[in-house]
Amino acid sequence: MSSQGLLYWVWFIFKNYWSYFLKGTVLTLEIAIIGTILGYIVGFAIGLVQATPIAKGDSQIRKCCFRALKPLCSAFVSVFRGTPMMVQAMVFYYGLKNAHVDISPFLASLIVLMLNTGAYMAETVRGGIISIDNGQLEGGFALGMSHTKTMFIVILPQAFRNIVPEMVNQFLSNLKMTSVLNVIGVYELYFATKSAAGIYYRYFESYIICAVFYFIICTIFTRILKLVEKKAFQQKDYELAVEYMSGSAE
Repeated sequence: MSSQGLLYWVWFIFKNYWSYFLKGTVLTLEIAIIGTILGYIVGFAIGLVQATPIAKGDSQIRKCCFRALKPLCSAFVSVFRGTPMMVQAMVFYYGLKNAHVDISPFLASLIVLMLNTGAYMAETVRGGIISIDNGQLEGGFALGMSHTKTMFIVILPQAFRNIVPEMVNQFLSNLKMTSVLNVIGVYELYFATKSAAGIYYRYFESYIICAVFYFIICTIFTRILKLVEKKAFQQKDYELAVEYMSGSAE
């Protein structure tokens, strides 16, 4: 195939079916953004449960709850980290269909992405929490704080700084991983590309357009998220008291 013929078909398909690609891109962004945010919430909840130790002084109710929740959380993480998201989508969607539960592909895709993201984020959150020196926790106890209060006021703000880069990576990964959800009929970008490609059987040219769309949206969000991260974590909450410095130097 000549370069002229390739460019002609790329432009022809884009010019005539740009609405397919646009619709698929919009749905891809909706699934990725909503599913990832919900997944962050699930991941933080599970990560906190996994990282919270059972102390001797805890009440029996607290001990029983955590002893029941910890194995369930570990099993959840193992299952969703140990199986492909494409298979999860198939099992979840068609499993509900077999159980006569009517669910739309869009809602099924959101739930699957949320659970998958939650499993990966749970390990990230757990790792971020245990990376904080144990003396920080003991310092909170010394000030009379409860474990929960110490976790939210002292530990999590410090751990969050270590977690944010992985949160950004997870979102960018989800943007691309939405492509596997076409197996349950979600009209995301990959599915839209297949529809456009099948009209003239020009798959190579159509997927070039698809790749460009993915590259553009991932690049835009990479720049935005890096800028947000830079602004959030390079702020100075203090100013040097230079007048005291000059006085001490004399």
